[in-house]
Amino acid sequence: MGAEYFIITTVKILIVVFALLTACAYATYLERKVLGHLQHRVGPSYAGPFGLLQPLADGVKLIFKEDIVPDNVERITFALAPVISFVPAILVFAVIPFTSEFDLFGLLPSATKGVISDLPIALLFIFATTSLGVYGIVLAGWSSGSKYSLLGGIRSSAQMISYEVGYGLSIVGIILVAQTFSLTEIIAQQSGSILHWNIFKQPLGFLLYIICAIAETNRAPFDLPEAESELVAGYHTEYSSMRFSMFFISEYANMLAISAVAVTLFFGGWSGPIFPPIIWFLAKIFVFMFIYIWLRATFPRFRYDQLMNFGWKVIFPLALFNTMLTAAIIML
Repeated sequence: MGAEYFIITTVKILIVVFALLTACAYATYLERKVLGHLQHRVGPSYAGPFGLLQPLADGVKLIFKEDIVPDNVERITFALAPVISFVPAILVFAVIPFTSEFDLFGLLPSATKGVISDLPIALLFIFATTSLGVYGIVLAGWSSGSKYSLLGGIRSSAQMISYEVGYGLSIVGIILVAQTFSLTEIIAQQSGSILHWNIFKQPLGFLLYIICAIAETNRAPFDLPEAESELVAGYHTEYSSMRFSMFFISEYANMLAISAVAVTLFFGGWSGPIFPPIIWFLAKIFVFMFIYIWLRATFPRFRYDQLMNFGWKVIFPLALFNTMLTAAIIML
């Protein structure tokens, strides 16, 4: 039993990691194509048919670029920062159910769960891991020896603290409704009908979640830690080659993780009629990724004072109100 469990878990980890890294690569292609069409441009079109090999070309270019390390960096922290940012983004997918039980075309036992680790406290695990990613950004900003990088790191930490409160409170409503921290049980409670989805039970909670999630992933219009027009490239100004690509992959992995959590908590996870569960899960994530890109093409960047005011004077009171209202309804 021990050997069988080890083999099954290893296979699931390899599948999820391969799928995630591939999705991160082609998320860059999707973003460039969608932005191109929204701005009446073509987007990538030369590398392969329809530009489909552009992510591969970008990866090869980054691998062979020179890894430049400025003289005044704190070398150990400078090297570790991309890893600290990358690992938490990957870890989130260890507890997210991506499909129902499966057997991988008869190669695995039919009772194999569609999740790497079905933790009964999966939501707490997600809270813990998503909060760690900012350490990589802060350490990158501090260790780079650049004022632009340092300002980007400080902005990111302040932004995370400001929106982490609203992010957590937006999910507390789901916990109160579901009475569990297990993502598998939350999906099971939403199965059977689209009307069982938590989006209909927590519409304000979902709106707050998606706003805070975009802010936590430093995406437009909340991309103040990078802010090219002000800080060159923010916390990764001094990074190049594969170290830069790790930050790049981390950003898209975080976007995919936030989308996967939103699908799981509010939109029934992998549940859906006719098609295989994994297809529904991926299709729902695709919709959220498109929304991420659409927002980038549509909204201008906040000023920093607007960002802070919005987080503390609008998001936090609304999140607190939603939590108290949900608790009162459940009590009554």
